[in-house]
Amino acid sequence: MEHEARSARQLWVEDEKGRRRLPDPVRTAAVRAVMITSVTLIQAVVAFFCAVTSSWLAFPMLLTTVGSTVVATWSVLDVWVTRQVWRQRNGVVSEPSSAVRMSRRERRRAQKATRAAEADPGQGAAAVRRAEAPALSNAA
Repeated sequence: MEHEARSARQLWVEDEKGRRRLPDPVRTAAVRAVMITSVTLIQAVVAFFCAVTSSWLAFPMLLTTVGSTVVATWSVLDVWVTRQVWRQRNGVVSEPSSAVRMSRRERRRAQKATRAAEADPGQGAAAVRRAEAPALSNAA
């Protein structure tokens, strides 16, 4: 019975709103940077152990580790530059917050009220009330 209850649960549950996926060029640069950085760290560990054991490989490993460190730093900077270039070329998707939506909604109501007052100057406040009434029912 317990086995049936366990199999009824989902193995993987998707989040409603998680982080967005990185754009392809940025993700490619990030994977490249992680790979280069991991190789550099492995080289540093090997160079350390060669130095501890007084191996003849210590000096060549030290030189390659220094070179790899420069390349790894460049690759991490490449991720940052690629991300900035992608943002400039493709723009940033903006999602206005609810506060911005509310202020925009109020501004539209005010504009609608002034247009209604300008269109029918004889009605005055009654035209403003009629213009606001549908907007209030939509907000609720």
